[in-house]
Amino acid sequence: MIAGSLVALVTPMTASGAVDWVSLEKLVEWHIAEGTEGIVAVGTTGESPTLDVAEHCRVISEVIRVAAGRIPVIAGTGANATQEAIELTTEAAKAGADACLLVTPYYNKPTQEGLYRHFKAIAEAVAIPQILYNVPGRTSCDLRNETVARLAQIDNIVGIKDATGDVPRGVELVQLVGPDFAVYSGDDATAMELILNGACGNISVTANVAPRQMAEMVAAARAGDRARAEAINQKLMPLHQKLFIEANPIPVKWALHAMGRIDSGIRLPLTPLSDAAQPAVREALQAAGITVQI
Repeated sequence: MIAGSLVALVTPMTASGAVDWVSLEKLVEWHIAEGTEGIVAVGTTGESPTLDVAEHCRVISEVIRVAAGRIPVIAGTGANATQEAIELTTEAAKAGADACLLVTPYYNKPTQEGLYRHFKAIAEAVAIPQILYNVPGRTSCDLRNETVARLAQIDNIVGIKDATGDVPRGVELVQLVGPDFAVYSGDDATAMELILNGACGNISVTANVAPRQMAEMVAAARAGDRARAEAINQKLMPLHQKLFIEANPIPVKWALHAMGRIDSGIRLPLTPLSDAAQPAVREALQAAGITVQI
């Protein structure tokens, strides 16, 4: 089971919006050095909606190449068309991903039965381990706990990223699916509490800018050390909050640029972080002890 602090990695871009392959390699190396325990490539934070298929697949392949087996790589391969998700998942499996992350189909609002059949079809088509991803705030599609429990019976559906931010619901899910099915928090602000209650890790936006601190917090929570986890988490809480002051990944890409780790590129329809929001993100970085260059 993949566990611990997993980063939902940004896709670095030049000011013109081209994928910055050199910076991508540097980010992967930095995360490995800082203790990040896994990388999710081309999820929401990686701007999957605006990468074309060739770029999507190449980012996954490059992250796998650079990681070179040192930490697991989970490829974001979800789509709102089942066949497209199958094709992306097939390509990620060919590239050597350790698992795939599959978001619920957005916009077309399937029923719970439709969701079950969607994920079942992908699992049956591609043998790679698959992690469900529920983020109803972005998709307008909610994968209910009872549907997750049905899907957990399929051998290669091995976990879920629960980005609801609803800790009681997450705890209920942990209890419902049992210890052999991985539940990851997908909400930094509530991740510590969910891990203390049985989740196996966090797929994190904050880990993009504070990888070592997130790894230490998750490790403490997994060990049941509430006091240490809370001490670290309190320092990170401004980041958990302010990295969503505008739509993710706008603030986190600005933060990484301010840290000197990536260029300023982001793709429309997303725009650079507004001048009005920049002081709040800068203050959150400084509160976490992170050096800002701009």
